[in-house]
Amino acid sequence: MENTHTADRYEAIRLRNQLCFPLYACAKEVVRRYREPLSPLDLTYTQYVVMMALWEFGSLTEGELGEKVRLDSGTLAPLLKRLEARGLISRERLCTNERKLLISLTEKGEILKEEAVHVPEAMRDCLDLQEEELQQLKQLLDKALTGMTSR
Repeated sequence: MENTHTADRYEAIRLRNQLCFPLYACAKEVVRRYREPLSPLDLTYTQYVVMMALWEFGSLTEGELGEKVRLDSGTLAPLLKRLEARGLISRERLCTNERKLLISLTEKGEILKEEAVHVPEAMRDCLDLQEEELQQLKQLLDKALTGMTSR
């Protein structure tokens, strides 16, 4: 009887019972699969996410961009420097507040948007889920993320 009690005691920390592990493993695998379609664009997954935010929202301060893509400045700043060195973005100090950087797409960065249009299509078959299941998964992940970040 004690043996059953001991086994039950550790049930909560078994890998197979964790939600975090399949989320982690799936996210890691999805990012890995992005390498192939992003290779011709010469972008990492994180750079691609930043570029998508700029394509969608236009110029943003570094802080606004960090909030949208959920990256801290320690991660975002060097990434932005690399994108700037490639001529995809520009970083300018705001004249109203010199502590803030305005991040904008260059013409080259705008042109890259056309080349990036194929990436979602290339990723469509990455997950073996029907369209309705993909939408449900997205809604649940958005809900979970909102719940975690609003606390």
